[in-house]
Amino acid sequence: MNDMLRAPAEVKYAEELDWLESIDTGPKPFSWRLSPKMVRLFVLGSERADGLDRPVAQKWFGDRSFVERSIVTLASDRGLLLIGDPGTGKSWLAELLSAAISRNSTLVVQGTAGTTEDHIKYSWNVSMVIAKGQSPESLIPSPIMTAMQRGVVGRFEELTRTTSDVQDALISILSEKYVSIPELKDETVFAQPGFSIIATANSRDRGVNDLSSALKRRFNFVRIPVVTNKKSEAEIVRFRTVELLRRHEIELDVPPTLLDILLQSFADLRAAAASATSDDEKLESSLSTAEQIGVLEDAILHSQFFGDRSLRAETLAGSLVGSLARRTPEDLAILNRYWHGTVEQRSKEKPGDWTGFLEGGREAIATLS
Repeated sequence: MNDMLRAPAEVKYAEELDWLESIDTGPKPFSWRLSPKMVRLFVLGSERADGLDRPVAQKWFGDRSFVERSIVTLASDRGLLLIGDPGTGKSWLAELLSAAISRNSTLVVQGTAGTTEDHIKYSWNVSMVIAKGQSPESLIPSPIMTAMQRGVVGRFEELTRTTSDVQDALISILSEKYVSIPELKDETVFAQPGFSIIATANSRDRGVNDLSSALKRRFNFVRIPVVTNKKSEAEIVRFRTVELLRRHEIELDVPPTLLDILLQSFADLRAAAASATSDDEKLESSLSTAEQIGVLEDAILHSQFFGDRSLRAETLAGSLVGSLARRTPEDLAILNRYWHGTVEQRSKEKPGDWTGFLEGGREAIATLS
């Protein structure tokens, strides 16, 4: 794990998954490694009422019903489509579910405009084909085909970014549960019990490549809403920050007042975006929880490498401005109005860290301008 920049969930939580598997007495669908109840417990964490000998940390923060519906969908042999705004944790939930069910979350197809049918079915080793012709040995299965062969969960990220041809190819896999290989005398790869697909789609990509009615019918939809509860969002940011600090071996306590400032600033900017009458009055950023984590990560690392290793309001403000000012001059103008209006007023009402935040933001805006 120390040799990986980012370990997949099944590696990161291997010891915990082994322990859960050893005490799991519940019924397991197909070839699942954990029962549905244990999968939910792994994702959402344990409670005192579970009566376990050791606690299980919460890894995904959201409504329990979303996780339960996702698990039931996968147990029913249907495809699962997690849809929501950027930064709502769709991919992280898909990874955790795959790790708990199959102990493998790495069978992933990343959907883009350049994704082809080969990416979800199979391709060929060109040099082997030239030397010996097409054969089972020269065939390169896609991550989805590999998941079919092993009877595990395959993942498809950003489904709506792929073309209609790719989406149509996925329909036959979800419906028939097999892939024909006509080049090998119509050899067929059949999905083994336990195979399923978790796909994700960005709700802001609606209209890029809309899903057909036929493909929609083959998925159960679980819509992941934007986190609006300040307490829940704070828990997510803290959880990710602890992981960051551990990865970089940084010893630092994030002051609660600075975390409150970060959360409040994003809440203010979201409210301003909601009341805007045109796109020019909105930041290009989606202002997601994931972007909050990115702002905090940037500020922490800047403090470690170029500061005195203590997180300050001025550094946090500079990180926020630098992360959110993507368009010039539109985004800078929006941030400038926010700083001279809301932040300045808060610094008068609550001097201290808000004053440092005001000064750091003004300096960053002036520099970028």
